[in-house]
Amino acid sequence: MLLNYDPFDAFRSLDRLTGSHGQPGTGMPMDLYRAGDHVVSTFDVPGVDPGSIDISVEGNTVTVSAVRSAPGDAGEWLIAERPRGRYGRRLTLGRDLDLDQLHASYVDGVLSLTIPVAERAKPRRVQVEHAGTPRTIDTALGADEHREEHAESNG
Repeated sequence: MLLNYDPFDAFRSLDRLTGSHGQPGTGMPMDLYRAGDHVVSTFDVPGVDPGSIDISVEGNTVTVSAVRSAPGDAGEWLIAERPRGRYGRRLTLGRDLDLDQLHASYVDGVLSLTIPVAERAKPRRVQVEHAGTPRTIDTALGADEHREEHAESNG
């Protein structure tokens, strides 16, 4: 059985899985984009002690959690809308990402996770033997491009 796998399919259904539905006030807003051979996810976590950020990977699920505490010198609260305590997000990722190479950084209240696309998911060249002569075909080329390349090489 041949399946057409979309590595971003898991992200498209992310709101349904997390229950956030892109609503403000979910505690940890996230952006996700592809940059070359990497997928980057950024989380807004202002006011969080970077030492409280916990990132765990289990199978193809990444869980990000953090703690935002109330200021120690706060007197009587007049308005308290910012979430406090432990909160987080859980991402179920496609198998075509290399979670063993996940990199995390925290700058100015933004947590960034950079995850490389697995080597097995990248376009590659495959050797094809014809009448005992090896020949390379780029699996990323379309049929028309391949025919043009073949015509040029045969003069």
